[in-house]
Order: sequence, then structure tokens, then C-alpha cells
Amino acid sequence: MLFNRYRRGLFITSFLAAPVILYLVYVISPYAQAFYIATTDWRGVTATPAFIGLDNFVRLFGDDIFWKAVTHNAALLVLLPLITIVIALFFAFLLNVGGAQGLTGIRGSKFYRVVFFFPQVLAVAVVAVLFQQVFRPDGSGMLNGPLMALGVRPIGFLSDPDVAFWSVLGVMVWQAVGFYVVLFSAGLASIPRDMFEAAQIDGAGRLSLFFRITLPLLWDTVQVAWVYLGILALDVFAIVWVMTDQHGGPDWSTTVMAAEIYRNAFQYFRFGYASALGVMMFFFIVGFAVLSLRLSRRERIEY
Repeated sequence: MLFNRYRRGLFITSFLAAPVILYLVYVISPYAQAFYIATTDWRGVTATPAFIGLDNFVRLFGDDIFWKAVTHNAALLVLLPLITIVIALFFAFLLNVGGAQGLTGIRGSKFYRVVFFFPQVLAVAVVAVLFQQVFRPDGSGMLNGPLMALGVRPIGFLSDPDVAFWSVLGVMVWQAVGFYVVLFSAGLASIPRDMFEAAQIDGAGRLSLFFRITLPLLWDTVQVAWVYLGILALDVFAIVWVMTDQHGGPDWSTTVMAAEIYRNAFQYFRFGYASALGVMMFFFIVGFAVLSLRLSRRERIEY
């Protein structure tokens, strides 16, 4: 019996060994190296960088551009999940439950799911280039063209420091909503129709159906969506780097931590300082995920 248990353990270990080794080498090892490099003045060319302790972190906290990046990430951390989830829940409810035909959703709901999901097919860089053209400040811009034709002064969607951040946020919401519409639609499909029908017979309207049945039963899915969107908000890079001027907007109005990591590492060759930025971002992401899961924890509703 003991020998069989040993053989079974050896068999399982032989299958797990390769992926565990790969994970240690390609995931854990780079993290550990980043923590070490953050305490050096390495510029990417010297074989033995000088150890400087916490000097990079001291410099980091006195860097105005770093605090602008943190402010923008924090704003995205609140606004991106909130706006995306509200819009996605609204459309998912309409497509599955809240249509005029009762509990079957609005007419053409399958077509609308495809339309909403379409932005997910596009690469992030393609979306950024596309919206560069949409936001052009001249008559060829999709938004400014009609405004100028009406005699309205063109809006600097990407050149005005007061508008650029909101333009980036709008693009991120546009791209993310479709995926979460499909995700919430899948969650709604798993809820027994009997619950909606019973509530409707008792006189519940669309708002009651949404807040008393849909939202409580989708809470676990909403929780996961909030965490994923929060990580996206902290880890955003390509949209900002490709779409905005100076890879951070005018007067650093759209810069984020990931953009500053790339800029310091591959433009200024300050790999030690860039690693310190990466370490700070790592703790922000882990802290957000843990805090979100704890604050949104509630009793599971079974049905």
C-alpha cells in the first residue's frame, strides 16, 4: 500500500516537475532579479552594477512624473472598472432579460453580442492607431470633422491636457465593454429562468429584476471582472504609448507607471530606476487584488 502511494506520488511529481521548473525560471526568477536590480544603478551595459540600496526608491518618491503616473493609474483603477461594469451589466441585462418581449432579451440580441465583442478581436495597437485618426484635431477627424462643419471649434482630444486622459479612458472602456457583456451574458444564462418568471408574476419590474435577482446572483462574476479590470488599469501601456503624443500626452497628462518603466529602461537606459518602478507597480497590483477580494467578499448565493 505504501509502495503504491509512493509510485503514485512519483508519477504525479514527474508530470509537475517540468512546468514548475519553467515557472520558476521564466516567472519567479525575473521577479527576483527585478527586486535586486532595483537596488543598483545598472544602466544595462555594465556586467557588475553598483549596489546603491534604496536610493532609487528615495528618488522615486521625489519624482513629479512618477506621482502623475500614479495619479492616472489610480483614477483608471476607480473609473475603468466602474464605468465598464455598469455599461456591460446594462447591455447584458437588456440582451438576456430586460427586453420588451419579456425574459428573452431584445430582438437581435445575438447580433448585438457579436457587435459588442468585435473590439476584442482588434489588437491594442490597432485600436490606438484607429482612435488617433478618430481624434484628429483637423477636418479629417471623425469627431472634429462634423464639429468644424457646424462651425464649432475643434477639440484637442489628444493634445489638450484637460481632455487627453478622458479620451484614453473612453477608448479603454470602448474596447473592454464587449468582453464583459459576453461574460455577464454567460452568467445570466446560468440563472434559472424560473426565478425571473416567479419575480415577474409577483409584479417585479425591470429594476427589481436587476437589483434583486440579476446583480446578487452575478456578484461573483462582477467581483472577478472588477479585479481583472483593476489589473488592466494598473498595467495599461500600449494604448497610452501608441495613441498619445510624447508617449504620455501633453504635460504628461496621460502617462502611467508602465509607460514610465519603459521610458526609463529603453530610452534613458536607467534599468535600476525602471526596476524600482516595476517593484512599486508589483506591490500596487498585488495589494489591489487582495483588497478587492476581501472587501467584495460576501455569502455565496446558491440556486
